[in-house]
Amino acid sequence: MTAPIRVGIVGANPDRGWGRDAHLDALRSLPEFALAAVSARSQANAEAAAAAFGAPRAFGDSLALARDPDIDLVAVTVKVPEHRAVVLAALAAGKHVYCEWPLGCDLEESEEMAAAVRLGSRAMIGLQALSAPVILQAAKLIADGAIGRPRVLRTYGTAAAWGEETQSQAIYLQDKRNGATLETIGGGHTLAPVEALVGAYVEVDARNSILRKSIRVQDTGEMVERTCADHMFVLGLHDSGCVSTFEMVGGTTGRPVYFEVTGETGWIRITGTVPGTCQIARLALEASFPVEPPAEPVAPHLVGPPANVAEAYAAFARDLRDGTRTVPDFNDAVRLTRLLDAIDRASATGQRQLLQASTR
Repeated sequence: MTAPIRVGIVGANPDRGWGRDAHLDALRSLPEFALAAVSARSQANAEAAAAAFGAPRAFGDSLALARDPDIDLVAVTVKVPEHRAVVLAALAAGKHVYCEWPLGCDLEESEEMAAAVRLGSRAMIGLQALSAPVILQAAKLIADGAIGRPRVLRTYGTAAAWGEETQSQAIYLQDKRNGATLETIGGGHTLAPVEALVGAYVEVDARNSILRKSIRVQDTGEMVERTCADHMFVLGLHDSGCVSTFEMVGGTTGRPVYFEVTGETGWIRITGTVPGTCQIARLALEASFPVEPPAEPVAPHLVGPPANVAEAYAAFARDLRDGTRTVPDFNDAVRLTRLLDAIDRASATGQRQLLQASTR
């Protein structure tokens, strides 16, 4: 039997965070992996997280975890401004890396990390919706011609962190310089499946808006400035010839995410079963023709944040075992970052932006 892949989670917190809420249960559900270590901002915090996570080792220095010879895969779940240092240290040490999206604070950082992936190391970007069984099934149906040539895609989503108020731990999400914004998180996680369904964007028009320039922090009562958009409209043309509309709304509504593709001979619709961004919400598929149920999830008992993270980890394990390349990597992260930059330019200038079609 092949030895499990030894994982170190960078950004472990026993009380909150994506490492706890998504990665921990995903890894516990997959025999291909073993949680070997965690790291946090201090040794005391790391040891508390190790006790809560059931990890045998704790690091108060994330770079030390990234370089440790007893770690095979470094899972980077810290805030975006901290990604670069950990990712570069892990890649320099010859590790495999699973880095949460967004990869970097900007295109320059993302390109630097993508260029640092060495022969023998594999790097996955955490665009978990691309591993969701329903997204994979719908993309295959469209690619196989089930609705003829796709003509129009309509997409809608919400991102709760950019509503009327925020919490202290989420203030950094309101500052565009930190790279973790409605555009990158709500937008990026949803735009990636859009391209998986109907092809790469080759033209975009857009309007990104800050509708609430000052917001209240719920737990302190202070007011903070918002410098990133809290609403996105994108009009697109794809290399398949399909045209698309995309709307991302900041805040919580009762309306779930959806993707609706109309083709020459039929339609396919993907809908969230509950409100929330598409990488988290469980998705349902319907079409103008009978469709089979999607593939059984790798961990059927999981719901919410860990469900698609488990799918991504399972696919990554197969890639490492078989030498295949099915999960999104750092080059895909660079392409998505360029798309978001083009959307930003289109909004700022009022001019349509042209993009190079993907060759991958």
